[in-house]
Formats: sequence, structure tokens, C-alpha cells
Amino acid sequence: MAKKIPLYQLAHARTGDKGNRSNISVIAYRVEDFPILLRELTVERVKDHFSFRKPSAVKRYELENLKALNFVIDDVLDGGVNLSLNLDSHGKSLSYWLLAMEIDVG
Repeated sequence: MAKKIPLYQLAHARTGDKGNRSNISVIAYRVEDFPILLRELTVERVKDHFSFRKPSAVKRYELENLKALNFVIDDVLDGGVNLSLNLDSHGKSLSYWLLAMEIDVG
């Protein structure tokens, strides 16, 4: 039976934003959990998780030495921080949303 847990139990995140692009790095707390991140955090799953923001593209970069994944997500900030009328469209809040994603740990 598959066991699902929120991503934040295995990793933390750092983020930034520029224009209408969010950059979210997900870093494993433990080296042995990095393969789970590689398997579970696919481009498709991340794009689907952010589907309510209608991202035009998601790119994943693997940082093996850091046991981290970096996601660049385009068009998720409502035109960018300076153009948006949202209360908080910064990338920081989106990193918390990603950390809430449920992943399968087997």
C-alpha cells in the first residue's frame, strides 16, 4: 500500500521571482530521500500542482551535489509582483504550496 506524506516532511524550499517567473528549489533534508524527490517531483506533477495559476512552462534542474531540484515556473505570478493586484503573488508563497504536495514514499 502506498504511503503518502506532504513534501515538507522530506524537504525544504528556497525561492525567488523575477517578472512573471518563479524559481523554486526543493532541497532534501537527508541524502537518502533525494531519490524520492527525483521520482515524485516530475515536471508534469509540478505543473499540475500549479494548474490553478496556469503556468505556461515548468523546467526542472537536478542539482545532484546539493540533493536538490530547481523548478523554473513561467507565468505564475499574474504578470509579476509589480503588475499584479493580488495581495501576495510572490514566489515565496508558491514554495509553501509546493511543499504541501503529497508524495508517495512507498
